[in-house]
Order: sequence, then structure tokens, then C-alpha cells
Amino acid sequence: MTPFLREDWYLASLGRTLIWARLRVLEAGTAEVLDSDGNTLPYDSEDSARAALFDAEFVAFDGLDEDDALARGFSLAGVQPPQGDDDAALVPLMVQSLGARA
Repeated sequence: MTPFLREDWYLASLGRTLIWARLRVLEAGTAEVLDSDGNTLPYDSEDSARAALFDAEFVAFDGLDEDDALARGFSLAGVQPPQGDDDAALVPLMVQSLGARA
């Protein structure tokens, strides 16, 4: 595993589906994004990685408040980033169906 300084989670919503991406800022000053297909995409900087995520309509999970979440069609109450022992365990959890609206 590559040493990293920080890990941030991003999400995009498509209807009732959340798509997650993990951004890691590496000690070398570069960054990498784990996407929902299991690809680890390298970037020359944290800024370029964030720009690519924003261009793909991802938002920072830790920057969302309940109003932002509701505008995207979900509540923060039952949503959290995927958790797993390694990237292989995370990949199947990177696309999350929220089910039908009540």
C-alpha cells in the first residue's frame, strides 16, 4: 500500500443510486482516486484530483449538510462511505442503491 496523508470520500447521485469515490493524498504530494469500477487513477496533485471529481459531478461527503443531501435525493441519516479491509473489499460497495422512496 502506498503511504498516504489523508483520505476523503466523494459521492455522486444518479436517481436513487449513490456512487462513491475515494481520494487519497499521498506523501509525495500526488493523489489517487479509487473509482466505483475499482480503478485507481493517479493525479499529479490533490487539486487536479479534486477538479476531476468535481468535473464528474462528485461532491465531498464531509462537506454535505442535510439540505444538500436532500436536494440530491437522500438523507445523511443512513449514508456513510464504504468500509472494507482493502480496496478489493470496497469496490462492490462503491455503488449504493437507496431503494424506492417511501
